Amino acid sequence: MAKNRYLTTAIAEDLREKMVFIGGPRQVGKTTLARDLVGSHFRKTAYFNWDNKQDRRKLMAAEWPTDAELLIFDEIHKYRAWKRFVKGEFDTHKAEHHFLVTGSARLDIYRKGGDSLQGRYHYYRLHPFSVAELSGGGTNKFVPFKELPITSRKATDVRESLEKWGGFPEPFFAGNERVLRRWHTERNDRLLKEDIRDIEIIRDLGNMQLLGDMLPSKVGSLLSINSIREDLEVSFRSVANWLDILERFYYHFRIRPFARSSIRSLKKEPKLYLWDWSEVTNDASRYENMVASHLLKFVHWLNDREGFRAELYFLRDTSMREVDFLVTIDAKPWFAVEVKSQSEHLAPNLPYFCEKLSIPFSYQLVKKAGVDKTSGGTRILSADKFLSSLV
Repeated sequence: MAKNRYLTTAIAEDLREKMVFIGGPRQVGKTTLARDLVGSHFRKTAYFNWDNKQDRRKLMAAEWPTDAELLIFDEIHKYRAWKRFVKGEFDTHKAEHHFLVTGSARLDIYRKGGDSLQGRYHYYRLHPFSVAELSGGGTNKFVPFKELPITSRKATDVRESLEKWGGFPEPFFAGNERVLRRWHTERNDRLLKEDIRDIEIIRDLGNMQLLGDMLPSKVGSLLSINSIREDLEVSFRSVANWLDILERFYYHFRIRPFARSSIRSLKKEPKLYLWDWSEVTNDASRYENMVASHLLKFVHWLNDREGFRAELYFLRDTSMREVDFLVTIDAKPWFAVEVKSQSEHLAPNLPYFCEKLSIPFSYQLVKKAGVDKTSGGTRILSADKFLSSLV
């Protein structure tokens, strides 16, 4: 595995001024990233995992080495009063130590008890590996409403490997079907039976597990809670609550239709995608999910590091015209992306929406390597070339 993840340098810089919180899915590499800060950025660190009994005892007693420049608190959000505890320690010891907090639930949501931490921390969301991160592409220097700096780098092999194995470190670097199957089973089992149950009160874990089993087949299509409710024979509220919980624990994410009166936009159901697209069995859906995940990683980078109010949407109007993705800054369209497996013919919905919404740039992605041309104002290019230009 590469020594430094794409967030390592940014996190090290921010730690000089404030605490840093890192959220992200189970086994995405948060602990490895945190520990890799030693040597390259900090001389000595002290690591404490809330799931470890001895570490919990030391944390509560504030027993850590006085010469540790960086203190790492892992999964401390499972402690009900974690926010008050972290705030107190930071305010008392910020002159001697830097504080890094990691967790597999959204640390920006699970803020229980005590005063606000506002102004004391920066929050990052760590994503799985991407084409740009693995191929050395991407510049991390993006100017909103300017064309993306598309690289000339070819990364077809990286894209194909990511599409098959997903971007989580263990199964990706193993590159083995058996490892991937076992990893899926063990990760999802621990997510439901350990991580979620440590924090949430779930009265019907069996049906929530069934919901989790259903979601890979829902990828890329409009998500109807009513349809799922009927299949599971439970209440609308239960399904909505379970979806929210699974999203908070980074199992899936939803993107919503971009609403504008000028296109009579669809304003209801979102689309759902998984953080681990390797769970998706349908080839076309998995490919679309991988692109969605890359774009979400890009949007989160713009938010977490650069401070832009970036969002990821899809486009769909009441006439059923649709474009897969739209990236906005301050609710203003920047660029649209249509995902195609093979077709190099311009998708007619791209120029339609670009005109209606004054979208400056549009891209149509294909799997075939070596494609890069322009048609009707849209750049049609290989997915590996586009994705290696992101983050």
